Amino acid sequence: MLTEQNLPQVRGRYMFGTAMAKVTWFRVGGPAEVMFMPADADDLAHFLKNLDTDIPVMPIGVGSNLLVRDGGLKGVVIRLGGAFASVETNGMRVVAGAAALDAIVAKKAGAAGIAGLEFYRGVPGTIGGALRMNAGAYGGETKDVLVEAVALDRQGNRRVFANDGMGFTYRNSTVPDDMIFIEATFEGRPGDPDEIAAAMDDIMATREQTQPIRERTGGSTFKNPDGHKSWQLIDSVGGRGRVVGDAQFSELHCNFLINRGNATAADLEDLGESVRADVKAQHGVDLHWEIKRIGERA
Repeated sequence: MLTEQNLPQVRGRYMFGTAMAKVTWFRVGGPAEVMFMPADADDLAHFLKNLDTDIPVMPIGVGSNLLVRDGGLKGVVIRLGGAFASVETNGMRVVAGAAALDAIVAKKAGAAGIAGLEFYRGVPGTIGGALRMNAGAYGGETKDVLVEAVALDRQGNRRVFANDGMGFTYRNSTVPDDMIFIEATFEGRPGDPDEIAAAMDDIMATREQTQPIRERTGGSTFKNPDGHKSWQLIDSVGGRGRVVGDAQFSELHCNFLINRGNATAADLEDLGESVRADVKAQHGVDLHWEIKRIGERA
């Protein structure tokens, strides 16, 4: 059992038994054994350097693309706060902390006349998650604009990854899971702020019309398999509107799981797995989760 006595002394804050349902967009999930909110990058590095290597750590952002199982999480959940949320522009470059919201990065880039990052306006979540999964939407991906990313390894050492060192593929990177991103530098191209703002307005209007963004959801459930659209496969097996407990595949966009109010993480995961099984049986296609599932089942 973890207590403040067997964890490193830090300037940040430890919280014990925090319900992950409070910090995920699905509003489900059991407790985190410990949640650590570091004061800054130095505090995080000190923590990692002095933490027993047998204790698992899991960084999270705003929980937008995360399904935490009902049994909760062992070890330490690292949640980056305001000290990691700065966004600065310089020429055609944008330097953003890992806790900066993707949408804020898009807006600040646009206001500075930097085009090319508009797609982030339609990506829920933070830059840390965008780096981890090569987040993208509306014709753009993280790999298209990233210059370099800065991470801390499990020993607290600072590591810098150039774009070509990220191992980007569709909705994935090959950077080891124990790297905790803290900052990224992006580069766009010259653009007119008004035109960029109009493009982002179009993105948001499209999202509003086609996605259940006002529901308790987690974004796209499954990645698109080669040669297929996940939503079409889900639709073809009767997944649209399918229900398990209080979890449902959205009627509006059937690649979105929603918590109708009282769903458990198990409801959501079991619903997703039922559709995966039907797609495999009827089409021979494997759907792979885009939503990150972590923790233990109850």
